[in-house]
Amino acid sequence: MINRRSFRIAVLALASTALLAGCAALGPKHPVGNTAVPQPAKPIELGKYLGRWYEIARYEQSFQKGCEGVSADYALREDGKISVRNACRKPDGKISIANGKAKIVDPVTNAKLKVSFFGPFYGDYWVLDRADDYSWAIVGEPSGRYLWLLARQATPAPDKIEAQIARAKALGYDTSMLIRTRQP
Repeated sequence: MINRRSFRIAVLALASTALLAGCAALGPKHPVGNTAVPQPAKPIELGKYLGRWYEIARYEQSFQKGCEGVSADYALREDGKISVRNACRKPDGKISIANGKAKIVDPVTNAKLKVSFFGPFYGDYWVLDRADDYSWAIVGEPSGRYLWLLARQATPAPDKIEAQIARAKALGYDTSMLIRTRQP
């Protein structure tokens, strides 16, 4: 005969397994654009990285489907974490805002962070490379499924964009998978 405590533990384990399987099955995996993601190339001075960034190009993701005018704002919080505010204009013209937080997980370089938009769930955010003057950055994560090219200007000169795409390619990314982001 099973006692109540054992029964509750078994039900909780089964429910947890079902929840994890459901999360994994929510959609198809994004294609891998880099099978050997490199370590970040340079350390990050947090004060110089904070502020507004504009998305120049990205690997398309379901949560950004059809987004234009994408920007990200980073600011230091009192608790030492970083506030994250992502904004995009959806195809219907509405502005979508996602507020989150980030924490540095590699304090030696500050180039590896974990970002959360959903409570206790964090994802990797690696600043893989950046301009010496912080005018552009390339952001990815270890699986090679995500890639963002960011710039301080909403519409950098075409040669600057091409140089940033070439750098992403040199880092091992399939740049044919990039979606250019229209900025207003």
